[in-house]
Amino acid sequence: MSTVTYRDALNQALKEEMQRDDRVFLMGEEVGVYQGAYKVSKGLLQEFGEMRVVDTPITELGFAGIGVGAAMVGLRPVIEFMTWNFALLAIDQVVNAAAKLLYMSGGQFNIPIVFRGPNGAALQLSAQHSQAFESWLAHIPGLKVVSPGTPRDAKGLLKSAIRDDNPVVFFEGEMLYNTKGDVPDEEYVIPIGQAELKREGDHCTIVTYGKSALMAVQVADQLEKDGIRVDVVDLRTIRPMDVAAITASVRKTNRAVVLEEGWEVCGVGAQIVDHIQRDCFDDLDAPVIRVHQADVPMPYAKNLERAAKPDVAKTIAAVKKVMYLPD
Repeated sequence: MSTVTYRDALNQALKEEMQRDDRVFLMGEEVGVYQGAYKVSKGLLQEFGEMRVVDTPITELGFAGIGVGAAMVGLRPVIEFMTWNFALLAIDQVVNAAAKLLYMSGGQFNIPIVFRGPNGAALQLSAQHSQAFESWLAHIPGLKVVSPGTPRDAKGLLKSAIRDDNPVVFFEGEMLYNTKGDVPDEEYVIPIGQAELKREGDHCTIVTYGKSALMAVQVADQLEKDGIRVDVVDLRTIRPMDVAAITASVRKTNRAVVLEEGWEVCGVGAQIVDHIQRDCFDDLDAPVIRVHQADVPMPYAKNLERAAKPDVAKTIAAVKKVMYLPD
């Protein structure tokens, strides 16, 4: 094992897959000379050249469409969006082209493409640069949606996404790039659609994914000091969702809290709760509680931004509430 940052884990995945398969190329704004807005593509232009590390104009719709066309003729593009907030300009290519072409061509065209970039809020980036879009894309048949929360998961899942013959939407946590974790030195991949139990307990289940998984682990460690042991089910992939992992945990603990970064209405958490109530209704000893962002555009002021975001304290309170314990 080596301890590396989330950023470097993604860089390793890109480098290894580009070395392994010369059909893989990276395209997006500032991915080459500038080495990526978050330095995920550091060193790639120097090693692979400008035909495989392609700097683009500020035209998300255009280079996303070029990527879809390249995938149709057998290449394996990785399209970097500087942020998923900007990717709204390319949503037609992601949703109406990449997601639909295998179906609409009667199986003639696989679309092996990865759309990746930072998702969710950082610090004081305000309403237009702080949105979590995973529920939007998870709604679309034909897309796989991945949201890793650790360096190990980021590397293993990005390698799997690049090798997948279907379009994969890959959400990276904007506040995760500098976080560190252990990553195997040998080559490995992590299957898309497989959750992981990050902490194990028997009092309550926390179901989460992405940046929120790090928060859930902090919650589990803090609750353990009070004798409360929780399962932390990190989905890692939102679509396809590992429903079996959710079911197994909730049937063991009989209580559940769903922690997500996005808004409440039509969020990923609503889908998780639906699975729980269908598969585990008779096992529940309390209603499921969701912890999520407040139903407002993200404020700019520090105190209001903090109030709007899900956090450790709100999640601990939710766990205690489903356990009928005082705050």
